[in-house]
Amino acid sequence: MRVEKIQAHEEKFAASGIDSDGKAFSLIKKSIEIFGEDRHMNYVEATPIDGDESYWYRTKYDKDQIVLHFTMGYLGGDTATLTKKDYHVSVPFLIGRNGIIYNLYHSFYWSYHLGSAAVGGNKIRSRKTIAVEISNIGPLIKDGNDLVTTYSKPEKKDVYCTLDQNEFYQEISFRGYDYYASFTEQQYQSLIILLRYLTARYKIPREILPEADRFQTNAAVPDFKGIVSHVNYRAKGKTDFGPAFDWQQLITGISPPAS
Repeated sequence: MRVEKIQAHEEKFAASGIDSDGKAFSLIKKSIEIFGEDRHMNYVEATPIDGDESYWYRTKYDKDQIVLHFTMGYLGGDTATLTKKDYHVSVPFLIGRNGIIYNLYHSFYWSYHLGSAAVGGNKIRSRKTIAVEISNIGPLIKDGNDLVTTYSKPEKKDVYCTLDQNEFYQEISFRGYDYYASFTEQQYQSLIILLRYLTARYKIPREILPEADRFQTNAAVPDFKGIVSHVNYRAKGKTDFGPAFDWQQLITGISPPAS
């Protein structure tokens, strides 16, 4: 999907509540106070109309860490994938490019989100962590003057943007790819608000891994109390949170007290 079409794609989901698989959602706008701050987090509670809960487990666990992911997709497909019936691979929060925070289930509960090769164990660490997905196509591949997605095929070219549209990507190498899609300002601001809420709610330190460790897999990451990303748990097969993400903007946003 070309980047210019994503806004309309997300607006269609917000208006209809129908994902790319045709599954219908109840979308209810809500707001919750951020503990210790004079502001609220706005979000949308997204619940399958058929009442299905089979993509997450209704068991509470104490949380000690937040793990950031990107979806490598678009909102309608992201929602379909993260609420697949009887699949149990999901996250409580999904942030669209327009900055809307979708809450798929209560963050007290859990679903698998790290994968079988995760450091510290998929089941153990998925239970103890809160996963946040940002809707972002992730790695891109140069094809002439175009940047195509990893889903692109010779017979069906999936162009994301052109090389001239440099506001939509960054040229930076990581895990076999040389280009990555940029995140939107709305996503940064919503992620900052969400992390301020979650860290206050669950008493998780607002700590980020040192710069040298942010894109590395480390056996010690399960013991880190703070905010990490999927690549810190997976040495192979994953690229999220890729190098197009501005960690400094996030650090600045979550560090100072709210005014």
